[in-house]
Amino acid sequence: MTKNDSDGGFISHIEELRKRLIHSFIFLSAFFIVCYFFAEYLYGFLVEPYSKAVANDGVERRLIFTALQETFLTYIKVAFFAAFFVTCPFILMQIWKFIAPGLYKHEKSAILPYLIITPILFFLGGILVYYLIMPLAIKFFLSFESTGLNTNLPIQLEAKVNEYLSLIMKLIFAFGLSFQLPVVLSLLARIGMIDSQFLKERRKYVVVIIFAAAAILTPPDPVTQIGLAIPLLILYELSIFSVNIIEKKAKDNA
Repeated sequence: MTKNDSDGGFISHIEELRKRLIHSFIFLSAFFIVCYFFAEYLYGFLVEPYSKAVANDGVERRLIFTALQETFLTYIKVAFFAAFFVTCPFILMQIWKFIAPGLYKHEKSAILPYLIITPILFFLGGILVYYLIMPLAIKFFLSFESTGLNTNLPIQLEAKVNEYLSLIMKLIFAFGLSFQLPVVLSLLARIGMIDSQFLKERRKYVVVIIFAAAAILTPPDPVTQIGLAIPLLILYELSIFSVNIIEKKAKDNA
């Protein structure tokens, strides 16, 4: 291969990458515009865990905003969050179309399942936050309210729109990304960096690392921290099982 051929191949790869990035950006932008028109409904969906958690506590609840632009910026955040959530599979597809031509058939069959399972695991992490973690966390935080019998003044939550939505979106992303643990470990096993014995021997260190990561990624309360740590520990054990399967298949093909 001549230098000109090599340069031409590199330029064609750059052009292909550029095209895929532009397609992803256009798709994301189009969905962002659509989501913005439905931002109020998306906002209502994200607020649903809060409204259900406080529905029967006998206190008149509301979400407030303290800056003129706060609600507008919040709707933009919600629209972008929803658009990114929806377009993730499309972006992964564009990545696949970019790398697939350079892979052998057995490499394609090995990577394709990960592109399918990645958004599924992210979605499962989001579901866990929405239906379990947020309601429990809200009830935990509200338990610190006071009627004012001992303090002369009641302590009551006046939640801000932006802060609440930032919290739930941050948790959905944190859980969604953390749920990619089996994907990461399985890929590392495929390229020979780790094996099942390695994962088993370091289980006690992983427990500490997982709880430390949960403390960093979540608010400073035990509900969300334990709510993230326990699923990650389960996913770690499932990762050991999947790595075992990968090793058996590698031995059978050897």
